[in-house]
Amino acid sequence: MADKKELVAIGVAAKKAGISRQSLQYYIMVGLLEPTEITPTGRRFFDKKSVERIKLIRKLNQSGYPLRAIRELFLEGRTDLKGIKQ
Repeated sequence: MADKKELVAIGVAAKKAGISRQSLQYYIMVGLLEPTEITPTGRRFFDKKSVERIKLIRKLNQSGYPLRAIRELFLEGRTDLKGIKQ
C-alpha cells in the first residue's frame, strides 16, 4: 500500500493531472482507473502513479483516442506514450 503522505484526494489528483474532478469521476466510472485507496467513509485517494495514468488518459484523449479505445489499450497492457504527441 502507498504511504499515506503520498496519497492525494480526488480533487487534488484531478488538478495535478489537468482535468476536472467530474472528468476523473467519469474515468473511474467507466473503468479507466481505480483509486489507490478508498476509506471506510468512501473518500478516494490517488498516488503519484495514478496521477501519471490520468495524465496519460488525458493526452491520449486529446490526441483523438476515444475513452473506450483507451480502456481497451489499458486492458491489452499498452500504457506507454510511444507515438503520442506530447
